[in-house]
Amino acid sequence: MFSQYFGQYLLNRGIVAAEVLLKALEAQQKSHVKLGVLAMGAGLLTAAQVEEIHREQTRQDKKFGEIALAKGYLTQAQVEELLASQKKGHLQLGQALLDAGALTFAQLEQALKDYQDEYGFSDREFASIQEGNVELLLTKTLQLAPGEENWNNYLFLFARNLVRFVDPYAWLELPGDSQVGEWSVEQQIEGEFMLKTGLIGGERDLSALASAFAGEPIAAMDELGQASVAEFLNLHNGIFLVNMSNEGTELRMQAPVVKKGPLNWSGEQRAYKVNFGGGQFTLVLQH
Repeated sequence: MFSQYFGQYLLNRGIVAAEVLLKALEAQQKSHVKLGVLAMGAGLLTAAQVEEIHREQTRQDKKFGEIALAKGYLTQAQVEELLASQKKGHLQLGQALLDAGALTFAQLEQALKDYQDEYGFSDREFASIQEGNVELLLTKTLQLAPGEENWNNYLFLFARNLVRFVDPYAWLELPGDSQVGEWSVEQQIEGEFMLKTGLIGGERDLSALASAFAGEPIAAMDELGQASVAEFLNLHNGIFLVNMSNEGTELRMQAPVVKKGPLNWSGEQRAYKVNFGGGQFTLVLQH
């Protein structure tokens, strides 16, 4: 997940142009082979087993390899071998930018150093986020407070579910504007604590989100588009409730509500801009 956050840093600093970054991310995506495909190619899993694991990921916040281990489909050694065969994303992105002539080796090295310095990563922390430490990456880039575990865990999971179910190179950033967008969807979580969750965006952007999540063309926020966006938020929140239940916190959620217009929440709220291949929208949270 580091590659898209580093790529956004390069874009925001004017180091690379948007079209160059997009092509580099697309090249990275084409060369990145998912674990299930690698496992089938190696004769370790059948297509039915891979599909079963993917379905399980819609119910619980676990990696593909973790579920395969739990079901006894793969051994720890096999999972580690498959993971080792996947190329590191940030190296692919850097190579794509070098190949495009967007950066020199010296510029790439300096950009990595500047990124590390700006967010205050130690050498050990910087190595950790490049190896997939999503929690540390988001804590720094989204300026999350250490004492807000429930809030932070919601964001960590949201970032992972974006990658799993929408776009492998989606990312979150600050600041977000909760009042921009023609459409909104909201869902309230309640129980041992309360949390309002909402998405807001333009017709084209939320239609693209609906299409990416559903895996089929959706060009407008019609009945199908509204249902798909609502199901994405509902799916994510459902997995969040499972995670919290596993930690001893029992919650429930109301049905999601989609409407044309802003959320119109009163009181303090936090917003995060969500970027993906089809556009951008805003995630809004309120305790």
